[in-house]
Amino acid sequence: MKQLVFLLTAFVFGFQSNRTAAVYQAPEPAKTPKNIILMIGDGMGLAQVTAGLYAQPEGLNLERFPATGLIKTHSAKNLITDSAAGATAFACGCKTYNGAIGMTAQKKPCYTILEEAEAFGLATGLVTSSSITHATPAAFIAHARDRTYMEEIAAYFLKTDIDLFVGGGMHYFTDRATDSRNLIRELVEKGYVTGDFTQKPLAQYSPDPQQPFVWFSALKEPESVVDGRDYLPLAARLAPEFLARRSDKGFFLMIEGAQIDWACHSNKDTMAVQEMLDFDRAIGEVLRFAEQDGNTLVIVTADHETGGMALLRGADRKSLKIKFTTDYHTPVLVPVFAYGPGAEQFNGLYDNTDIYFKMRALFGFPPGEEAR
Repeated sequence: MKQLVFLLTAFVFGFQSNRTAAVYQAPEPAKTPKNIILMIGDGMGLAQVTAGLYAQPEGLNLERFPATGLIKTHSAKNLITDSAAGATAFACGCKTYNGAIGMTAQKKPCYTILEEAEAFGLATGLVTSSSITHATPAAFIAHARDRTYMEEIAAYFLKTDIDLFVGGGMHYFTDRATDSRNLIRELVEKGYVTGDFTQKPLAQYSPDPQQPFVWFSALKEPESVVDGRDYLPLAARLAPEFLARRSDKGFFLMIEGAQIDWACHSNKDTMAVQEMLDFDRAIGEVLRFAEQDGNTLVIVTADHETGGMALLRGADRKSLKIKFTTDYHTPVLVPVFAYGPGAEQFNGLYDNTDIYFKMRALFGFPPGEEAR
């Protein structure tokens, strides 16, 4: 009996907590992207996508993607992941414990795809509708044992040469309890152009690609889209064009629709649908760039599903009933959509860590030891 339980557990969790994925061969050079944009709808499962689709008469931008897949989301020791472990799987290609930011299950820093892109001369960026120090963006740039260490995470933005970041969390850069540093002042000293919501909205900025750019959307967490937040699609339009001009070698950009997750945690169906639609508008802006550019791979996925969203029968698509079965995450598979050079690599069913290995292979980074 114990052997049977072990075999079943091993099957579910893939035997290893720090999984080494299969080696992915990059496609022919003509199908290799110069740029990769990874878009993460936090908490976005198939039900959330479906609810957004039926709420939008003209359909979703997600319907334009030619390649689709499904991923397993479990973390190192938990069937149900959190955003920190889920994002670390995308960023580093390893399973880790819930709460870890850019750390392995053994609590050692893991080199992220964003750090690798910087080392190989690509431009890099992070955009989110949460605090920029929140779990998902943090996992691509920071290395912290716990996602709650916001001030520690913020300091990592001074340890990299990231070219652009947009999100909330200005408080963790300026009003720090752990030290007397003013990280925004330090960013300016490094050559960054910085702005924030107290000065002027993002739409009024036209950043010069000769200087890295930062814009803060809130002191801590941005408001929801139903309460007036409107910058995510704007940032999704601005960021690729800016990064493309920052480096002729290409760029890596992560864009997160964070508050789909928050709405589902709160079991707020209207908010969840509106956050899904806002994220889809951001997807539309990115697709517009990718279609015109021709050398950009766009990947859209989720770290996990939130809320156990169920769609129940209504009189018509406008009266679709939404119910939630939990106020936390679930272990269900989540979708992957891909467009552009190398999109075919994302068909099928695979592990969330494979996203990292596929991106790395498509960028053509040398195998073995990462660049440092």
